[in-house]
Amino acid sequence: MSNNERTICFEDLPTADLIVDARYLGGTAGTMRDDPIAQLVDVGNQGGFRYKGSPRQGTVKLAVLYTSRAEVDWPDALDVQTGVLTYYGDNRTPGRDLHDTHRGGNLLLREVFAAAHGTSADRQKVPPFLLFEKAAPGRAVRFRGLLAPGASTLSADDELAAIWRSREGQRFQNYRARFTVLDVPTVPRSWLRSVLAGEPTTTDQCPAAWKDWVESRAYSPLVAPTTAVVRSKMQQQPTDEAGRDILESIHQYFAGWPQGFEECAVAIWRMIAPSTGRCDVTRPSRDGAAMQWGSTC
Repeated sequence: MSNNERTICFEDLPTADLIVDARYLGGTAGTMRDDPIAQLVDVGNQGGFRYKGSPRQGTVKLAVLYTSRAEVDWPDALDVQTGVLTYYGDNRTPGRDLHDTHRGGNLLLREVFAAAHGTSADRQKVPPFLLFEKAAPGRAVRFRGLLAPGASTLSADDELAAIWRSREGQRFQNYRARFTVLDVPTVPRSWLRSVLAGEPTTTDQCPAAWKDWVESRAYSPLVAPTTAVVRSKMQQQPTDEAGRDILESIHQYFAGWPQGFEECAVAIWRMIAPSTGRCDVTRPSRDGAAMQWGSTC
């Protein structure tokens, strides 16, 4: 946890904007009312699918996806470098139809992904999705972004797929859904009020990325390429005894023969990356051993 991260206190949640990657603290009463999502957007305090309205009646105005990222069998995952979220539905036990779930999460997924490929009027009925992730301490959550169903790089079958799983020999289906995190750094509180009032795109506070998606299914993903990180000498050292012994043996063997180590290093690298091209090593010189990589390496 960064000491500089943005943190919003529990008592400020009802009026707070939603800021990407900010942390929203839970209460300390020891009850379900400590849930911060319910205080932020009033969509209930339990479950992965939360919403304002009814999936069965087609009246959902605002939806929340919550993930703890602790479900090994259902590995929700956000790829921050592409802005694509993989999220699993709520039919996770045998004996039920794909859409016959208590919360109606899979039913909601079916309807919104169908509407996403329809007309602008169809997408107007799709509720904005907000993604929250478990944080610390206690019931704290982190806001991960505003979601639109689907992605510009995926086919309809890849966006929403019914996949088979089994438990104790019994088979069942669940959805694997993919959303795009839109390039909206802050979701204004005033827009959330407009969404709940049934006016998601008519207000000036409507994020441009959401309006563009509704009108033309244009995706503006929030992409965050990883910054270059150079590991320290300590971080590059083996952490296990066997690894340290191997490193020491190599070091001792080539202690007086640095040019020979270059050939060894190339051989080790080829074991890791077999498709490596031509590699040239430097000629023996007084400056020790420095590897010179060919243009095809």
